Amino acid sequence: MTDPVAARPSLAAGGAFPDLALPDHAGNARTLSELVAGDPAVLQFYRGWWCPKEQAFFRRLLALQDEAEVAYCRIISVSVDPAPVTAAFRAGLGARWTFLCDPDRTEQERVGLRETTDTVNDPYVPAVFTLAPDLTIHAAYNGYWFWGRSTNEELRQDLRAITRAIRPDWDAPTP
Repeated sequence: MTDPVAARPSLAAGGAFPDLALPDHAGNARTLSELVAGDPAVLQFYRGWWCPKEQAFFRRLLALQDEAEVAYCRIISVSVDPAPVTAAFRAGLGARWTFLCDPDRTEQERVGLRETTDTVNDPYVPAVFTLAPDLTIHAAYNGYWFWGRSTNEELRQDLRAITRAIRPDWDAPTP
C-alpha cells in the first residue's frame, strides 16, 4: 500500500500545511492558524471515536497533555465525526485540547487524507503532523498501521526542535 501521507508532497516535512477551517467540538468556526496561535503544534487526524486503535493512541496523547500545556504547545485533533459526537468523546477522554469536526468531509478532500479502505465510515487516514507556528510541517507520521504512529518521545523531540528554532530566548541569559 502506498503511504498516503508521503504520497502528498505538500504534506511532507518542510511543506506548508493548509490552514483548515472547520467547526470545533462545540460547533464554533475555527481555523488551524488561530488554534496554533504562534506555538508549536501536534495536528492529529483520526478515524473516529469507534476505533480501538484511535482510543489507544488518544491515551498516549492524554499522557502528553500536561507537558504540552506548560511548554506552550498545542494539540489539535480532527475527524469526520459531528460536533456532538466529538464533544462527548473528548469529554469522556478528559482531553482539554480542541477537536475539529469535518462531517461534510470538505477539508478531508482538500488535504487528501481520505482512508479509502473504510467504505462504511469514510474516515480520515490516521496521521500526525508536528507543525511550526507558521504551519510549516516539521514531521509527518502515517498511522494507517498502529506502529506507524508517533510515540510521545518522537513528539517531544519534534516539539523541542520546533521550540528551539522559534524561541530566541531558548538559551538562558548569562551574566
